Amino acid sequence: MQISRWIASAATAVMLAISAGSLSAQAQEKLKIATEGAYPPFNTITADGKLVGFDVDITNALCAQMKVECELVTQDWDGMIPALQAKKFDAIIASMSITEERKKQVSFTNKYYTTPLSLVALKDSDI
Repeated sequence: MQISRWIASAATAVMLAISAGSLSAQAQEKLKIATEGAYPPFNTITADGKLVGFDVDITNALCAQMKVECELVTQDWDGMIPALQAKKFDAIIASMSITEERKKQVSFTNKYYTTPLSLVALKDSDI
């Protein structure tokens, strides 16, 4: 239930982000969504060339919720934001941390997951 609510919220956020860029998901034949394809388990390419992972599943769920056809494309990480700015694709769905520098360049939706941090040390360590 909560995941369905989250998907609906995320779909709304994506639609708002797309329309803010003067695009309309309904007017487009296909939304082009980029991910890296090299960050398992979030996005990776299988031996047979298929793009899989959590980000791919989220993309498919969002596109189904928005009732639009989406094409997933891969983009090298370092070129992700510049390629979005160059309009090579409509959105990015990749595990990208929200930083002040990135917020100056692109709009972010709400986070779709949070990774808690922890430290690990040997049991007999003095730490």
